[in-house]
Amino acid sequence: MPAEKEPRPVKSEQTRTLILETALRLFQERGYDKTTMRAVAKEAGVSVGNAYYYFDGKEHLIQGFYDRIGAGHQAAVREVLDRETDLQARLSGVLRAWLDVAEPYHEFAAQFFKNAADPQSPLSPFSPQSEHARRASIDIYREVLTGSRAKVPEELADVLPELMWLSQMGLVLYWVFDRSPGCERSRRLADRGAQLTARGVYLARFRVLRPLVREVHELFADFLPGMAQTAVARRKEP
Repeated sequence: MPAEKEPRPVKSEQTRTLILETALRLFQERGYDKTTMRAVAKEAGVSVGNAYYYFDGKEHLIQGFYDRIGAGHQAAVREVLDRETDLQARLSGVLRAWLDVAEPYHEFAAQFFKNAADPQSPLSPFSPQSEHARRASIDIYREVLTGSRAKVPEELADVLPELMWLSQMGLVLYWVFDRSPGCERSRRLADRGAQLTARGVYLARFRVLRPLVREVHELFADFLPGMAQTAVARRKEP
């Protein structure tokens, strides 16, 4: 009796994963700029047309990279979020978990950062193309807050996770160019940043300071493409 064919959706996902993993390996070995879609297809053992079927171009491969990092981060934070209720400890653990997950891609990240740093680039974490990964990451910080002992004013419950994600982006910027052994300086920055953020959340309990927090959030939403769209999409959710 002939073996049953593998369901197409499963095989399709396997092919997509193969192309993405091949691209990430070539990005690390050759650099982002020197890696072509043709080279990725050849190394993956698929046709160029098949590679473009799953990813419209190198920029979309980077979106796959963002999703891969995000999924790894969501899994890595579970231990600290299930264990800790102190806000500073939760923040520090989440930031350090991101550094752990991203560590294998450190050299490659520095190579494509010159493109990702442009807010108008589809590689930018602030771009509309990055919205899925951005929202998933912000959701982690929403859980950081809701699972902590910190008392968060209801009127700031939506904006604080987004500001925490922005602080992570600041850490990422530092990490990209950090050449200290084991990126130890980035880890120290994560701890210091968590301490300052926890203090900021504590101070936000005072009503007189809440408008300032909202003004800071509105500033980023106005000047960083993608942030406003994410906020609007969040408000439309049931």
